[in-house]
Order: sequence, then structure tokens, then C-alpha cells
Amino acid sequence: MASIKKRENGQWRARYRDEGGREHSRHFTRKVDAQRWLDETTASVVTGQYVDPKAGRVTVREYAEQWRAAQVHREGTVVQVEGILRRHVYPVLGDRPISSVLPSDVQSLVKRLSTVPRAGSRRPLSPATVGVAHRVLSAIFKSAVADRRLASSPCAGTKLPKVEKRKVEPITTEQVRALVEAMPERYRGLVLLAVGTGMRQGEVFGLTLDRVDFLRRTLTVDRQLVGISGRVPFFGPPKTAASVRVIPLPTVVVDGLAAHLAAFPAVDLIFTNEAGDMIRRSNFGTMWRRVTKSVELDGLHFHDLRHYYASLLIRHGESVKTVQARLGHANAAETLDTYSHLWPDSDDRTREAVDLVLTGFLADSLRTSGTD
Repeated sequence: MASIKKRENGQWRARYRDEGGREHSRHFTRKVDAQRWLDETTASVVTGQYVDPKAGRVTVREYAEQWRAAQVHREGTVVQVEGILRRHVYPVLGDRPISSVLPSDVQSLVKRLSTVPRAGSRRPLSPATVGVAHRVLSAIFKSAVADRRLASSPCAGTKLPKVEKRKVEPITTEQVRALVEAMPERYRGLVLLAVGTGMRQGEVFGLTLDRVDFLRRTLTVDRQLVGISGRVPFFGPPKTAASVRVIPLPTVVVDGLAAHLAAFPAVDLIFTNEAGDMIRRSNFGTMWRRVTKSVELDGLHFHDLRHYYASLLIRHGESVKTVQARLGHANAAETLDTYSHLWPDSDDRTREAVDLVLTGFLADSLRTSGTD
């Protein structure tokens, strides 16, 4: 039921009742504006797009926490989403009603994350990380639209910073040696393991004694360190299902692990901090940046050790499928997309193949032709 009535002060009062029987009203100076508002509201009810004006009063923080609690996320994703919201979204939008957030507010947030250095860092977030933060926020507002708290999402149409795909340029063996030697003794075996197996940082930090078979010289990757509850580490599955794998251990890695365990005996986690607790990424990152800078590798990421391992396999003739399996990639396309430029150039192999077969034949033919 809807109606328009002129009040004593000269304004026009438009009102209607929603599907739940609640009355809503607005006042307008002109009757035509009141009628337009009622027509638009009626149309939204008929098309199923009606949104209760009061539904959007919940704050971004309140709704996002409800959304987060309802998601079926992997342990690693739970930690990632919580960190993104707490560090990057809530300080800017957390106390705003969700209905008040405009597309320009989301665009401003993206610009801020892309250009303003993070707390405790000299750099802003990378374009890829900004994209992840935007996807999380977009999922929250998409859910709010589905819950009829918003008519549309303010995240639609946001311009994101371009992610420049960095061409993998593996570090040299000499640089690896310098890095290992510069590392504190407690972490030398950790770095050696990374360059000798291609394991991801979380997989290395979460490695426990029961996952290493020293007799068969193999290592099983079936989980990674996700975080800590109190002082107790908790684990989650690897990045993807394909990341569950068994890696053959080179002798140098086996010897490195044995030397590390002799110096720093372990009960569960093989690599721990100075207090014997799990390694926190933030503390390790501080030490890592200091050490890499000291050996003129400033800007080197832990993930670059994984690239070095892949380059060794490729250089020594391993197939795409083998490299895929060792790294735990979901498919061969992912491996080729990252490392195709490291395999021997097809042009050079074409020349070698033709030369190998035809060089002697053509030389004899030319000599014979010259005697006629």
C-alpha cells in the first residue's frame, strides 16, 4: 500500500509498507518527486530488487565478521582473510554503515593501499596483494547484495593496479652460497632445504621430524604451518591438492638436515626460533631482509629459492611433468607459464638437429658438385 499526502508545511509525504508490514516514508518539496520515489520503490519490489533502507545500517565490520564466520575456508585462507580485513579494510571502512560505502570510497581505498607504505614497511602493498584485498571486500559486498542489505555492490567497476608478471631470473649458485653462509647458524639448514627441494615457506616452517625419511632420503609435504594459537602451532593443508607430494632428498640436503638437528635437536618442528618456538613470518622476514641486504641481494624473496630449485632441475634436463610434480603445481601449464623461458631454446635445438643430420651429407654433396 502506498500513498502521497500534502502536509500543512507544504511538503509532500510519500509512504509505503514493505513485505514485512513495516512503514517507510519520505518527504519531498514537489509531488512529482514523491511520485517518482514511490514508482521506483514499487518497481524494485516487483522485480525482486527491493532493499529495506534500514538493512544497510549495519557497519562494514559487523557484516564482514558475520560473513567471515559463515565461510567454509581453508585454514590458510581464514588467516589471510582475517589479516586483510584487520590491517587494511577495517581501519578505513570498518565503522561505516555498509549502505554508505560508495564506489569512490572503494576506489580511494585501493589507491591508498597501492601508494601508501604499510606500517613498519617502506613499501605499499604489491598490486597482487591489493587485488586479493579487493576480492575479499568484493565478496563481502556481493553477499550483502544477496542478503538484500544493498541494491548493488560498490566494488563493481573498481580500477585495480596492473599486476606486472615478473620474469623469473634465478639467482646464481654463488649467490646461494653467500646467502647460506651469511645466515645465522640456526637458519642455514632451512635455506639449504628450500634451495634443495623447492618447498614453499609455510611448508618449510611446518616441517616436522615424522615427515622426513632419512633412510629412503625422501620428504613428505602434506601440510604447512598456518599460524599459532597461544604458543601452539597449527597446521593446514598445502596451497593446493597437487601440493601434496613426496620429494627425493639430495645428499647435500640430508647432510644439512642432519647437521642442523645435531646443533638444534628437535622434538616436532625441525626449524624453530631462538626460544625454541615456531618461526613467525614477521620476525623471520626482518632477519631475512637484513641478511639479504648484507650480501647485496636486497629485494630477494624467500620464494626465489623455489625458483632456483626449479632452474636446477630444468638445467639438468628434467621434463615439465617432473618439475611440476616436484614443485606441487596444479598442472603443467602453471609450470610452463612460470619457467618456459628457462628450458633450452627451441630455435637452438632446431639448428642442432638439422646440423647433426645434414652437415656431413651437404658437405660431401658440395664437394662432389665442385669437381664437375
